[in-house]
Amino acid sequence: MNIGELFKGICEIPSELNNIAVSGVTSDTREVERGFVFVCVKGGSFDGHSKAAEMLEKGAAAVVTQEKLGLEREINVSNSRKAYPEILSAFYGHPTRSFKLCAVTGTNGKTTIANLCTEITRRLGYRTGVIGTLGTDTGSGLHYSHDGPPTTPEPRKLYQLFSQMRGENTKYCFVEASSQALAQHRFAAESFDVGAFTNLTRDHLDYHKTMENYFSAKRRLFDMCEKAVVNIDDEYGKQIAEYCREKGVPLKTVSIDGEADFYTEFVKLSAHGSEFILTDKENKKSYPVRFALTGKYNVTNAVEAAVTVHLTGIPMDEVINALQNVKGVAGRLETLYQGEFTVIRDYAHTDDGLEKLLGTLKPLTKGRLITVFGAAGERDAGKRPDMGRAAAKFSDIMIVTTDSPRHESPQQTIDDVVKGIPEKLPHEEFVDRKAAVLRALELAEKGDVVALCGKGHEDYQAIGDVYYHFDEKEIVEEYFKKAE
Repeated sequence: MNIGELFKGICEIPSELNNIAVSGVTSDTREVERGFVFVCVKGGSFDGHSKAAEMLEKGAAAVVTQEKLGLEREINVSNSRKAYPEILSAFYGHPTRSFKLCAVTGTNGKTTIANLCTEITRRLGYRTGVIGTLGTDTGSGLHYSHDGPPTTPEPRKLYQLFSQMRGENTKYCFVEASSQALAQHRFAAESFDVGAFTNLTRDHLDYHKTMENYFSAKRRLFDMCEKAVVNIDDEYGKQIAEYCREKGVPLKTVSIDGEADFYTEFVKLSAHGSEFILTDKENKKSYPVRFALTGKYNVTNAVEAAVTVHLTGIPMDEVINALQNVKGVAGRLETLYQGEFTVIRDYAHTDDGLEKLLGTLKPLTKGRLITVFGAAGERDAGKRPDMGRAAAKFSDIMIVTTDSPRHESPQQTIDDVVKGIPEKLPHEEFVDRKAAVLRALELAEKGDVVALCGKGHEDYQAIGDVYYHFDEKEIVEEYFKKAE
């Protein structure tokens, strides 16, 4: 491929650059090799423009800039961050045109919905890829990362994965579209077959600063999708639905609390699952559903997943049959032990997530609800007291600990959470998260439920610059093995 072919339809280039061969595209100075196109992206702490001349000396075929630097082999664009995925898509031959690409965005539920969609389509016989918080699976097996990757990979990695999926004849790919990925235009080259919106509650304000900025980032997905599925039980969902109508995006709304295009009735929750009737209002059809996860929020997740897959062209009765055979999602209301008492783990790491999880578990708990939770370091500190208040609403015993403190004082994250716990409610504090988990297991008695909140599927804890192996499933299994 040469530069003229690479940039066709993206931007005008100097004619003398047309026939220069291109061997790669990157925005990372460490990855530049002879023949690469280097895209100068301006970030919070580093501006690629400062290294443009050096990259040309290193052998770059050209540099892409949004500031005119007057360099040889310079290609100027209005927004280099936005152009970057467009260039990558062209370099890899527009891989996503060969499969159905769907995205899920929102604060909570992205991982559950993306993975439910993946399991549904696989059970229907389609090779399916998934990219998100649990890791990446191109369709051949899940590849976990142990260094705490972002929910949505950076653009070069993203398009390498898309290219790999095309090479493996993948038919579907479901991605979690994080607010940061959308704000940073990592999907700027894409048109999604279906975009789904879950909900919006406070999170990531350390990055977005305001809820309006956070919401605006999420809303960008609906400028890039051919069809939309939106949960209108959420107030921001109602705004997204109206936005889709204004933009002319074909829309299906979902609700478990009222009427929508797809809505539920006769919801029954048990300790280990749920049952409900899903109604397609337009076609006047109803489907009885048995689902492996409990909680009203998981009923919403199941409905959104079913409608998302349905909108790709699969009959709803086939979708429902596949959904009923899905066992669950790792780290999402996952039962780790069931005996005299029950131990579950869940990724709930916001006040809304905790409230929904614990509000689901409390009425299903015969004894006491013992909650282990903590806030992440160097992340939106403003939500921490709200987490404490949310846990206090439903917990009989609270054990406040750490998540991944990173470079922040672990005790500081605990102190911030405790500010939200009413003074008269007792709690215990453990800087060592493993000690907190073991304390909860020691306290548990017949009929109790132990809820390990915040880490979910994660098998690491970030302390300083080091990612230490930390898997709550292994800790629980080891505890009961020793007790035998």
